[in-house]
This record gives sequence, C-alpha cells and structure tokens, in this order.
Amino acid sequence: KGGIFAMKVLKKSMIIAKGQVEHTASERSILHTIKHPYIVCLRYAFQSDEKLYLITDYYSGGSLFYHLRKARGFSENRARFYAAELLLALSHLHANHIIYRDLKLENVLMDHHGHIALTDFGLSKENVDDVFEMQLSTFCGTAEYIAPELLKGQKYGAAVDWWSFGTLVYEMICGLPPFYDTNVQRMYHKILHSPLRFPSYLSR
Repeated sequence: KGGIFAMKVLKKSMIIAKGQVEHTASERSILHTIKHPYIVCLRYAFQSDEKLYLITDYYSGGSLFYHLRKARGFSENRARFYAAELLLALSHLHANHIIYRDLKLENVLMDHHGHIALTDFGLSKENVDDVFEMQLSTFCGTAEYIAPELLKGQKYGAAVDWWSFGTLVYEMICGLPPFYDTNVQRMYHKILHSPLRFPSYLSR
C-alpha cells in the first residue's frame, strides 16, 4: 500500500551461537501479543532457512537517546510528556504479565508525531503470574539502570522496571543517570550505597 516499514533481520546461526534462542522466541511472542500505542507494532513475522524477519512500523524520529544527547537535557514538561507515555507502556506490559527488564533511552523510539514507542524485548520475561512477586533471578539489563536488588543477587519482580523508569526520568531532565560513573563497579557501589541527590534547579 506504499507504506514504509522497518525490518529486523536475525541470522539463526548467530542466535544459536549466542544462546539467544529463548530470548528471540520471547521477543517475537511479546510483539505478536501486545498491541499498544506506545509499544512498537509488529506487522509481520516470517522466516527462511537461515534467517528470521520481524517487520514493524517505521519510527522515523530516532531514539530518545539521540534526542537527549542533542538537547543535553529536556525541560520538565517535555520529560513529563515522554514519561507519561512510557508509564502507560510499562503498565500495559505488567498488566499482561510481562517484565521488561531493559528500559533505557536507546530502547525508546519516536514517531514522526513526537510520540514514543518502546522497542527491543529480547530481555523481557513473559508469562509472569504475579509481576510484583519477587520470583525472577536472572541478572540482566544495562548497567546505569540496574536496580539494587539485582546487584545484591536477590529475587525480583516488576519493581526493577520502575527503578529503571525513575532513573530514565532523572536522566531526561539532568542529562545523566543519578548514579552514573565511567567505572562500572563504582557505579554499582553508588547505586547500592549513595544517597539520591537532586540538582537545585529541579522543581519539587
């Protein structure tokens, strides 16, 4: 019909070599099941002997990471707008027994109207009976956004998504995550032990 779509191509041999079979199947399953205005929309999924293909809507606005680096920080109103849409997306996932587990700026795309779309469900966990029960134990995510319970090796639930959400909101306004450090081990120590400090220019 003349529309433009995005195509994600995955080599089966690479998926197997990296031990990503379960993650890839989970991503396809989630994208097939979930329909939400602020989550990437899967249109088609098919395969050849060697490759898997996921066809989604094309989000021409780039990632939130790109826009934040360009702006070096959003106004509170702009951050609030993106946060509200992201909150609805995460809530919808949790209501459908899915814990996202990899919230970061790079995984938030933008369409040509300026609305966001959550993408990349490779680390997500589906079919979680009670998402707020502490029952998962796999260590995963991106260093800057990892919740304390993960670093402590404790079992966790959907609260890890809300920790990442808070980190991302802070980053949108301040330009960097609250406990950021170029040394990953120091950053983990800060996440576990340092008090959360807000710049004086933030409103209450």
